[in-house]
Amino acid sequence: MTKRANNSSRPLQVVQFTDTHFFGSPQGRLMGVDTSFTFAEVKRLAQSQRGTPDFYLLTGDISQDETESSYRKFSQSIRDLQAPAYVLPGNHDARAVMRQVFSESDAPIRDDLSFVSGAWQIILLDTLVERQVGGHLSETELERLEVALSAYPEHHALVCLHHHPLPAGASWIDGIGLDNAADFTDTLDRHTNVKGVLWGHIHQQFDLERRGVKYMATPSTCVQFKPRSESFAVDAVPPGYRWLELCADGHVLSGVERASRVATGLDLSSAGY
Repeated sequence: MTKRANNSSRPLQVVQFTDTHFFGSPQGRLMGVDTSFTFAEVKRLAQSQRGTPDFYLLTGDISQDETESSYRKFSQSIRDLQAPAYVLPGNHDARAVMRQVFSESDAPIRDDLSFVSGAWQIILLDTLVERQVGGHLSETELERLEVALSAYPEHHALVCLHHHPLPAGASWIDGIGLDNAADFTDTLDRHTNVKGVLWGHIHQQFDLERRGVKYMATPSTCVQFKPRSESFAVDAVPPGYRWLELCADGHVLSGVERASRVATGLDLSSAGY
């Protein structure tokens, strides 16, 4: 557990980037999109709109091809961030490769699994199952969540993961979400200090309040999926990021901001990724 000094009376400023899908090769494209270019565009937008936040949250699928070079390329792309960036893996990531490359990077990447800042505790959970698209929280991760929430009952909690724990509203994507979501939400329901849950994976915005807790998903920094589509479909909307203000009284203010244009080269006819 890491504690960060902070004036607990002011809201924490947070920026989330997710599903960056970097390639090692300069020629790599996801559905026709240069993912490193769109990430740079979204990052510049966030920096111009939100300045320097207290920290960044990177919620998985950093890489598309699981290569060392893709992680090196990503770490180079965030060297200019002036705040810590906390990272967790997604289903397209290679956990060991990602950790090794990031441990050698001079980018402000942090591997803390939980930390306290001001009036808040941030908990990052690993849902990656190697060589599977869907996610799972191991008994170890569920126990770590329980212990962390119990250890700081006086702190509000934001829980972060890659795979979605609530239905997104489309059978194809909901079939590759968190397979033991009930175990996860049962744990959260036992702790009144949980105020927010944040994830990626679904490449679209999602906002819902459940039992007084905000559940939030965020667009990808590259390609978007069409909401409520029963089969895989690409959406012709721009990439984006999410900002959060974590207030000292437990309120979560949040919104999604998008680039001004749809990603160049986007192949709307793509049948999968």
